[in-house]
Amino acid sequence: MTNEKLEDLCINTIRFLSVDAVEAANSGHPGQPMEAAAMGYKLFTQILKHNPNNPKWVNRDRFILSSGHGSMILYALLHLSGYDLALDEIKRFRKLGSKAPGHPEFGETPGVETTTGPLGQGFSAGVGMAFAQRYLANRFNTNDHKIIDHKIYAFCSDGDLMEGISSEAAAVAGHQKFNNLIYVYLDNHISIDGDTALTTNEDIKKRFEAHGWFVQNIEGNDLSSFSEAIKNSQEQKEKPSLIIARTHIGFGSPNKQDSEAAHGAPLGAEETKLTKENLGWPLEPTFYIPDEVKQEFQKVVTNGDDYENNWNKIYDAYKNANKELAEEFENTIKGDLPSNWDSNMPIFKEDESLATRQASGKTLNALAENIPAIIGGSADLMDSTNVRIKNSVDSLPDAPHGRNIHFGIREHAMGAMVHGMAAYGGVIPFGSTFLIFSDYMRGSVRLASLMGLRVVFVYTHDSIGVGEDGPTHQPIEQVSNLRAVPNLTVIRPGDANETVVAWKTALQTTSGPTALVLTRQALPVLYGESSKDTISSPENLQKGGYILIDSESSPELIIIATGSELHLAVEAQKELKNKGVNVRVVSMPSWELFEKQSDDYKEQVLPNSVKKRISVEAASTFGWERFVGLDGEKIGMTTFGTSAPGKDVMNKFGFTVENVVKKSLELLKK
Repeated sequence: MTNEKLEDLCINTIRFLSVDAVEAANSGHPGQPMEAAAMGYKLFTQILKHNPNNPKWVNRDRFILSSGHGSMILYALLHLSGYDLALDEIKRFRKLGSKAPGHPEFGETPGVETTTGPLGQGFSAGVGMAFAQRYLANRFNTNDHKIIDHKIYAFCSDGDLMEGISSEAAAVAGHQKFNNLIYVYLDNHISIDGDTALTTNEDIKKRFEAHGWFVQNIEGNDLSSFSEAIKNSQEQKEKPSLIIARTHIGFGSPNKQDSEAAHGAPLGAEETKLTKENLGWPLEPTFYIPDEVKQEFQKVVTNGDDYENNWNKIYDAYKNANKELAEEFENTIKGDLPSNWDSNMPIFKEDESLATRQASGKTLNALAENIPAIIGGSADLMDSTNVRIKNSVDSLPDAPHGRNIHFGIREHAMGAMVHGMAAYGGVIPFGSTFLIFSDYMRGSVRLASLMGLRVVFVYTHDSIGVGEDGPTHQPIEQVSNLRAVPNLTVIRPGDANETVVAWKTALQTTSGPTALVLTRQALPVLYGESSKDTISSPENLQKGGYILIDSESSPELIIIATGSELHLAVEAQKELKNKGVNVRVVSMPSWELFEKQSDDYKEQVLPNSVKKRISVEAASTFGWERFVGLDGEKIGMTTFGTSAPGKDVMNKFGFTVENVVKKSLELLKK
């Protein structure tokens, strides 16, 4: 069989595994696998340095299917290439429990580098991976041994490039000169509603060139042009690459090629028959893989073992020459924290008063001294959110060792970039902005949570205490929104020392991201030498909620507070105590952590016998009924804020000791 015939056989195998899977599921997107099969075949068999026998090999090339709706092309390629994805799993495409879910999911399918489907996320995550790769390569490579030296490839679609997040990320990648990025744009001129001319006439080539990318145009089925374009991209020294491949959605389908009808629905039995006849493919059996194709793809496994074995030789020589550095590298890749990681934590005294964003900055810098894996930055607010790592420099092309990343005013892409960094591994990334702008990055936060990645989102200026900037900048519903995201741990510490423990908790939370919600305004430090007998240790923050101050006898009332309102509860407790009321103050910085505690512990903190409860939080009251019950009272926000000095705004909306006392006494009379 000639090479050309074998190539066609392999390419059509990819197409019809995809078509048959979508038909069997009666659901899915056949068009993209049909249009991109040729480039996918070339990429997986002759370009990518990867090892199906070890999908986590550290120096593998990464491949991201940013247009995740076309997931079957990835599953077909993974199966044919020898990854642990059985044909039976593909036959159960989109079925309950299948390792071939509707969109690629990180951790569910070997060979899937990041969860994609929400368009633009994979594109942006790849830029985050480039940050992680550059930092680790600079940290661990030596002049004699390059142990991190690979490329990051992606397929992306019209939809990816229409999403604003991709422009945000593309601008960052071009500015950072990430020459390790090689993206292929499947330019099929079709979106769900029809021809892309309905919505855009932009020149993608000029757009990406303006962002600082190296751009080439090819025909998607011309494998020699594709190979040449890849070679040109690999030789770039200072630019990421975009290969614009003119493709034809639903390629080979007589009635649906180049039509939106091929995008998001099965071809149907009759059109599948016509397409197989058109491309010379047997009608039966379905999920047919010719023996010649199996033999051809077996080379991927052989080559993958060779790639890794050759790298192992380099690494063995590296390890012999750099024993301590190699040990650090191995621990870093595993995600382990150094033994001394929390040895120099700041301790704040009672006579101090500082914003929790300031306490966070001091804590972050203490942690960064001992944990080189910590790297991150902000959306143009580094000093406002206090996340500058002071013993490092800005991360730029001429400073790859820099740990301070300026993402620019690009919150959504920042969120995706930091989860891309975490998915890459070897780093503990963070991204920061004002809490109000968490709305701009919600899609990325959700994906980080879905993937279960250790990411820290630092959100400051957390309430109406922002003051004069007014209701546009005063968060109300944002904390509730974040609490609604599954697997996201939200922590709103009540003083500087709780903030220290919040950071420690975030770094030890390895199965999902953490959102730290911090104040702009200064708060009193509640715990110190003189208060140890009366106020519980802030280390209890790790339990999510705990008894901060207890009454001398059984409590008549429980005040539950978070963040900047915690000190109001403490002062109110003193006044109520003077009035003869037995009051317990519960600090509740994290609902999620509290819910993970045993029923016995939760009963100990919030006994069912005490029905009089009041919550105090300068945010939406939504959800607090789970803790205060139907008989309780909620001091919070039910409207937007207003523009005035922060103290005046807090007073206007009832966040004062006097109002907490007043509402408590009223509740006790009910």
